[in-house]
Amino acid sequence: MNYRRNHQIGDYKIQTMTCRWFREQKKLEVYVEPRVQDELLTEASYFNFVQTWRDEKEVLLLHTKVDLVVTLGGDGTVLWAASMFKGPVPPVVPFSLGSLGFMTPFYTEHYKECLDSVLKGPISITLRHRLQCHVIRDAAKNEYETEEPILVLNEVTIDRGISSYLTNLECYCDDSFVTCVQGDGLIISTTSGSTAYSLAAGGSMVHPQVPGILFTPICPHSLSFRPLILPEHVTLRVQVPFNSRGHAWASFDGKDRKQLAAGDALVCNMAPWPVPTACLVDSTNDFLRSIHEGLHWNLRKTQSFDGPRDS
Repeated sequence: MNYRRNHQIGDYKIQTMTCRWFREQKKLEVYVEPRVQDELLTEASYFNFVQTWRDEKEVLLLHTKVDLVVTLGGDGTVLWAASMFKGPVPPVVPFSLGSLGFMTPFYTEHYKECLDSVLKGPISITLRHRLQCHVIRDAAKNEYETEEPILVLNEVTIDRGISSYLTNLECYCDDSFVTCVQGDGLIISTTSGSTAYSLAAGGSMVHPQVPGILFTPICPHSLSFRPLILPEHVTLRVQVPFNSRGHAWASFDGKDRKQLAAGDALVCNMAPWPVPTACLVDSTNDFLRSIHEGLHWNLRKTQSFDGPRDS
């Protein structure tokens, strides 16, 4: 089975070609997002074999119907596809159609060869850890009375929003006090998200298969506040203290923005369901190639030889 998402109108041809190929050459059932199904059926009745989902109940059952996920886009497309699966996630084959991608090693011009290789197997897989986040309101009677958990593949960000005041966030790791964050905010990131917002805020680049949680401040009002990398088994709790001068805001992979008032807390730990993404070569090769090509990491002019020469 195949499921895809695509943001660019110019890539519509790729959608139709891959849908036809999966159906005609591989005899597989094909699932697409509702918008894409509508576009395909408008184009031709031939695509009436394409299936989709229409409500939240069907979304929750996707993992029982889908064996393989194919994404067409950039890293944001992979994040969106992963968010559809609240539990186990099928292997994801991410094709690059964006301008910058650290999770999309496959190129659409070779889609037949790539997908044929994936279906035949064996293939190398990168297990990308996700964070499970719970918002606990001050009005909750206990910590079990939380809002619906949110899974993130890159990061959860707590910031000051439009407030002119610095954030004031009390941070705990397994009930041990870590620090009080005063600045623009805090990023709690997976290692897959280490090349995203965390990197821009001064965090380290970390291989995606290293099990850990990144703790990166955003513009801290302290010269000694350096980023941390914590083990994957810890539970982090970030609380807005009762004496805070303003509210904080939490966003999850850049969306689902929630306000945190005084007394509210955000609890994060590693989710039990990682996202398996297919590798073009292997996890390390793909990661190093992405930072070389995407970030031009350590790219500089070669130093010329200007010393004395031996005769």
